[in-house]
Amino acid sequence: MSKTLSLPKRPQSSGADQPKPYAARKSRPAPAGPSSERQAQPPRDPRVQGQGSVGWSGQDRPAAGRDRVPAATRPPRPAARPDSRDASEPVRLNKRLSDLGLCSRREGDEWIERGWVLVNGKTAQMGQPVTALDRIEVAPQATAQQGARVTILLHKPIGYVSGLPEDGHQSAAVLVQPRTRWKEDRTPRRFEAGHTRGLAPAGRLDIDSTGLLILTQDGRVAKALIGEDSEVEKEYLVRVHWAPNGPKGVGVVMQNPQAVFPPERLALLRHGLSLDGQPLRPAQVEWQNEDQLRFVLKEGKKRQIRRMCEQVGLHVVGLKRIRIGRIVLGNLPLGEWRFLGENEKF
Repeated sequence: MSKTLSLPKRPQSSGADQPKPYAARKSRPAPAGPSSERQAQPPRDPRVQGQGSVGWSGQDRPAAGRDRVPAATRPPRPAARPDSRDASEPVRLNKRLSDLGLCSRREGDEWIERGWVLVNGKTAQMGQPVTALDRIEVAPQATAQQGARVTILLHKPIGYVSGLPEDGHQSAAVLVQPRTRWKEDRTPRRFEAGHTRGLAPAGRLDIDSTGLLILTQDGRVAKALIGEDSEVEKEYLVRVHWAPNGPKGVGVVMQNPQAVFPPERLALLRHGLSLDGQPLRPAQVEWQNEDQLRFVLKEGKKRQIRRMCEQVGLHVVGLKRIRIGRIVLGNLPLGEWRFLGENEKF
């Protein structure tokens, strides 16, 4: 069955302490062999060869399945883009922490400022350059801090902006309060006042759009969803009119625009358009019913779908985001929210 986009009416505007030393994770002993040179070298874990390392003391290491294991201690995953940077090429420490999947750059700066990061056994300094050969350790306090941060899934109504309030319109974050929590939210986390501080949108929806909005305190989530290398899909239902001469020009078709929309222009929506002088990545675009398109994108430029449609003679009259990665809007009611579950992945 085809999904039909239903849009509501737009409302009227109305720690400096230094951490105690903590031991790095012990590497497995190298196999015995005849080579004295091999025996003289310190043992290495082949999983982190050339990638630096992250250490905890044994008792402080997060329990399996509860906190995310740092990227440097996991088997490497295929990168979205090949990294041509030489292992000895220096980068800022906050970027290195981000590249390892441990935190965002901003969060990395906070950890460095608090003294929670060591480089080669010494307390890191803000802006310090490092290479992939340097040994990086992160204090248990950093992992504990991340575990307290939340990610919110909100069904944003029309009339709210995704970020900070502007032009008399409220931020969608004002809807995150106890009375608007979805009654069917099964996550065991209890709502606290601190959960509303520092919430930032990970992929915006403009004021005239509705649907799934992610608000998060966790820089790792934001990087996964809107980082430059993100491959996470975002799915939208988009109601349109055929308006080759503009929405106020002659020849506007409101009923069954699918019947008159040229197939070659549908192909352009899929690949071939540019915005702001930059070519767009390929998109999945197909008719959902006679006046509604389904878009699946892996990028999110400002008002991207509306501007794409304008270039091919379509006028958007309704837009709803229904999925981000593997997280679907589902039955979450308009204006209500729920926590992202511990086992839910994008």
